Amino acid sequence: MLTTAEILKKVRELEIKSKKLTRHLFTGEYHSAFKGRGMSFREVREYAAGDDIRFIDWNVSARFNHPFSKLFEEERELSVMLLVDVSASSLFGTVHARKKDLITEICAVLAFSAVNNNDKVGVIFFSDKIEGYIPPKKGREHVLYIVRQLLTTEPRQKGTNLREAIRFLNRSARQKSIVFFLSDFIEENSGSKEERFEDALKVVGKKHDVIGIKVYDKMDMELPAIGLIEAEDSETGRRYWVDTDDYLVRTNYQQHFFNQTEQCKSIFQKAGSDLLHLRTDEDYVKILQRFFVGRHRPA
Repeated sequence: MLTTAEILKKVRELEIKSKKLTRHLFTGEYHSAFKGRGMSFREVREYAAGDDIRFIDWNVSARFNHPFSKLFEEERELSVMLLVDVSASSLFGTVHARKKDLITEICAVLAFSAVNNNDKVGVIFFSDKIEGYIPPKKGREHVLYIVRQLLTTEPRQKGTNLREAIRFLNRSARQKSIVFFLSDFIEENSGSKEERFEDALKVVGKKHDVIGIKVYDKMDMELPAIGLIEAEDSETGRRYWVDTDDYLVRTNYQQHFFNQTEQCKSIFQKAGSDLLHLRTDEDYVKILQRFFVGRHRPA
């Protein structure tokens, strides 16, 4: 458990790092990657060659006996929702950082990017239950509160229920939102169609702009050959022995990871949503920036 002084220090460190990244690396990219809710009227001006005749203001034009055009601007205000997996598996990490540490840092960067663009940001914390909800708001103080909660939230449950998190989002987010869904997407009961999140994601994907961020550790993907070890499933508590020197055991373990990753990728594609993959020892800044740039690049 972190002390109050340690929490404040980490909050400040994340604020400084996030603001630096937002200022120097994501300037323009975040703004351009996500569209506002629509166009709002700004003013009228004299018609100029090339103006769309559909936007001529006939009332003003008749009054001055000269054509005038309506000018519109994008309504920029958006709501950004962060769906944050705080289940026991997020505490796993063997190189550089735990999955939770990376998720916290990414959320801080996204939250500061949102408020710098005058957007609202909120958070849903989940395990196999909803662990906490912060409604979307604007402002630096609100983001600092979110960062403190990211650092200190202790889940009451250990498991993961992605479907429950999505359904809560659907009930709580009234207007269209940008949704960043951060998890390792590992569910103990993912084999049951009724308990998978596929159908729920399809529903929410029609209303919101959903971006999944799959965070994983190197050892989620491959086992080192270090002999016979006793392992424990962090979410179920089940313990078992694994012979990591057995080539077939290591191969099956890796294949299971690839199968689960492909299944997750397919679910997001079918829902019309994006999915990014981030390993705990990779540079998430480059991956996020590439994603933002790719989003607003003309086809």
